Amino acid sequence: MNTIYKPADEAGIAAAAAIIAAGGVAVFPTDTVYGVGSLAWDEQAVAKLYAAKGRDFSKAIPVLVAGLGAVEQVADLGRLPLPLRRVAALLIRQFWPGGLTIVLPHKGNLPDRLTAGGATIALRMPNHPITLALLTQCGGALAVTSANRSGNPSPTDATAARADLDSLVDIILDGGPTPAGVESTIITLDGDVPRLLREGAISREQLKAAGVDLG
Repeated sequence: MNTIYKPADEAGIAAAAAIIAAGGVAVFPTDTVYGVGSLAWDEQAVAKLYAAKGRDFSKAIPVLVAGLGAVEQVADLGRLPLPLRRVAALLIRQFWPGGLTIVLPHKGNLPDRLTAGGATIALRMPNHPITLALLTQCGGALAVTSANRSGNPSPTDATAARADLDSLVDIILDGGPTPAGVESTIITLDGDVPRLLREGAISREQLKAAGVDLG
């Protein structure tokens, strides 16, 4: 595959959106680290994303969203107990857009490969104009994971992403260094209480200060 390289300007974003719409795979900056993404509802595109990443099919891939409307397309908040529904609303209000990923029940309309056959999906609304513009042009949601081969460090600039994924993806957008430079924090709401799965861009102290009681 001959990877296309473009700056993450208006023309570059439009080119990446067209490639993704055609079932391709794109690398682009987010507020945390560079991401690699595809259409979320296209099983063949998702398979290409797994192949580029070298990711085991037993590991689900998160979905990035441009807004709450896209959340409603993917997540089934009604399956959460009322206390956890309130926690979800609090987390979204306090930390989106931003570096917090929330694991929620999904509606069952996503490819099994994307969810690894599980009942949940990890969702995040990024705080980055390039990412949000690309998401919006792609219908509001994309399957996205960090733009590195599995087991390698997550890239914070396009050069590092290219070193890992050159010839494995269709296009790489260069938007400069990512603001946070660390992966998102992950909270899951799939149990009786919220659980912190990974501490990253949002600290445990920030979550507790917002009133989130972590299990």
